[in-house]
Amino acid sequence: MDAVENVRFGSFDLIPSRGCLLRDQRPVSIEPRAFTLLCYLVGHRHRVVSRQELLTSTWAGEVVSEAVLASAVRAIRVAIGDTGHQQRFIRTVHRRGYQFVAAATVTSTTVAPAGVRQSPDRAPWSRDTIRLCSTADDTRIAWAATGAGPPLVKTANWLSQLDLERASPIFAHWFEGLTRGRRLIRYDERGSGLSDQSSRFTLDEWIEDLDAVVDAANLDRFPLLGVGQGGPLAVAYAALRPERISRLVLSAGYARGRLARAHGAVEQAEAILDLNLAVAGWQGQEDSYLRFLGAQYFGGSPPGRWDEFTSYQQQTVSPANGIRFLEAESRLDVSGLARQVTCPTLIVHSRDDPRVPVSQAKELAGLIPDSRLVVLDGRNHLLTADEPAWPRFLNEMYAFLAEEEPPAVGE
Repeated sequence: MDAVENVRFGSFDLIPSRGCLLRDQRPVSIEPRAFTLLCYLVGHRHRVVSRQELLTSTWAGEVVSEAVLASAVRAIRVAIGDTGHQQRFIRTVHRRGYQFVAAATVTSTTVAPAGVRQSPDRAPWSRDTIRLCSTADDTRIAWAATGAGPPLVKTANWLSQLDLERASPIFAHWFEGLTRGRRLIRYDERGSGLSDQSSRFTLDEWIEDLDAVVDAANLDRFPLLGVGQGGPLAVAYAALRPERISRLVLSAGYARGRLARAHGAVEQAEAILDLNLAVAGWQGQEDSYLRFLGAQYFGGSPPGRWDEFTSYQQQTVSPANGIRFLEAESRLDVSGLARQVTCPTLIVHSRDDPRVPVSQAKELAGLIPDSRLVVLDGRNHLLTADEPAWPRFLNEMYAFLAEEEPPAVGE
């Protein structure tokens, strides 16, 4: 276990265990890699830290240039109101490196496992505000806003319930990760969670759900994140609503569901068997069959995680709708719409994802014109807090989203 110091300097509070920087008790937007660099400089504030040490500590295992380091230092200075000329907080030491020079006070010291952050529920600004809005066909959709800052909208994906997610060990880290200087907007799709029940699930209706949510949140243009089954929806929405989407991020996404992409008798038989096993699990609420689905979502995790996933699914949707979701998901095909996406797109995928093979990410990258692909080492369909792929995903996503913001001026 590592001792983690919470430090106050000027009007700022740096809280590494929560991954947040505050100014006058309000969150400050800062890119995750720059935040890590700031923590290291503050933690070693009694000396000059060489550029090589900073590159090694912050970009471990990656080959990057000193220009990348300089860019991260600029990002820190923008976040804390410093400049390369004033250098009130971070001093550039010619030919040697950098030093954090502001007066700092340790406000508390906590002990936390390495790489594990405290629950964001301890921060009052990160609490959910759950509301209801109505679609064009008068279906009520439950949606929530979490955090503060520029918006990040996440499409609904395979089963959710807004009031349960925050306490789930499967999803809790997503809130801490996605609300670093961002206001996260998410919702329960029709037929699950706190939204109205429905017996029909089509891509058009899912787009109506998302339209209703972003209208209710008064959003005109925003970045959109699609995870898993939310990926095809995000692709379709970006293609059909290009004026609204500034950037698109896809994690574990695909253009075609398993039945839609099956070629030949063998692949079709495998796709039908996969669907039938899951359907049998939902029909009889048979845990062993549903556990099979959990194993596909969390192939790199212990069996206990599969059981947590099974329990969560059973709380969020009726058996009938669980089956309908599975069948609709398996037949999704947005490959034609993917070619029409015009916004910059980041595609991130685990190399050994057992639910959606990495070939589907490559297909997306080939279909979407302005896209880039990042393959992570891992075996989970849904990224977990304790795997190295998780912080890598966050770093890639925040660096990508930061590109839409005005560049920093001078070091």
